[in-house]
Amino acid sequence: MSHGHEHTGRNLAITVILNGIITISQFAGGIISGSLALISDALHNLSDVISVILAYMAHRISLKPQTAKSTFGYKRAEILAAFINAISLIAISVYLMVEAFKRFVEPNEVDYRWMLGLGVLGVFANGLSVLILHHNKEENLNIRAAYLHLIGDALTSVAVVAGAVCIWLFKIYWIDPLVTVLISIYIFVHTFEILKESVGILMQFAPPEIDQQEIISFLKEMPEIKSIHHIHLWQLADHQINFEAHLVLANNLPVSETTDITENAKRLLASRFGISHTTFQYEYALCENCDC
Repeated sequence: MSHGHEHTGRNLAITVILNGIITISQFAGGIISGSLALISDALHNLSDVISVILAYMAHRISLKPQTAKSTFGYKRAEILAAFINAISLIAISVYLMVEAFKRFVEPNEVDYRWMLGLGVLGVFANGLSVLILHHNKEENLNIRAAYLHLIGDALTSVAVVAGAVCIWLFKIYWIDPLVTVLISIYIFVHTFEILKESVGILMQFAPPEIDQQEIISFLKEMPEIKSIHHIHLWQLADHQINFEAHLVLANNLPVSETTDITENAKRLLASRFGISHTTFQYEYALCENCDC
């Protein structure tokens, strides 16, 4: 395992410990103080503990080499973890909105001291977790999902502190469910993007930033290629885009002369579109119009 992967794994483990401490503290404080906002923040932190554990496990699995049975390797373990984390967070956000509505109908008194103290603890610990994972956030969707969750935790803890201050100074108890609703909306909106991206990869959709027609036009600029068909473009993992196609040659060439065409096309696709793996099948004069 490379030093970079060890560093990422260690950082994920540290954030699990930090979030575990916050979760236990906020659950206890939320029950004692009667603060739904504090309990909602604790639930969010609990989901992050689970998500970071999943992220860590998926990160370890993704490093396993490919086998005869798993010919693509285990890279999608991290995408699957991101998908599971997104589903769980959306479910939690919906649950919290329902509970907040009940609290709006029947508000109850909240002990702002617990809410304020544990909110400050959440800001500190979540902020530290964000700093720990900051340098790893662009590695893949899995780490980015965990990182966004931690940012969400830090911001929701800030909201809890603000709510506690309002209750302390103005005795506005409905601010507690309002903070819960704001937390839930924030979780839902940011998680939906991760869910959408992970589903796209799992369903083998073409990356949204790549125009397939542009690839066709780009390849047809090569004088050796007459037309292109049977095209498949998909994303295997965060940083691995695959492309395969049947290339119809303008002239009948021996197999040995297609090697240069293949290498040139691979180099052009990698530099222009970031495509890391390509597979070509060559054909000649199979039909009049093979474009599709």
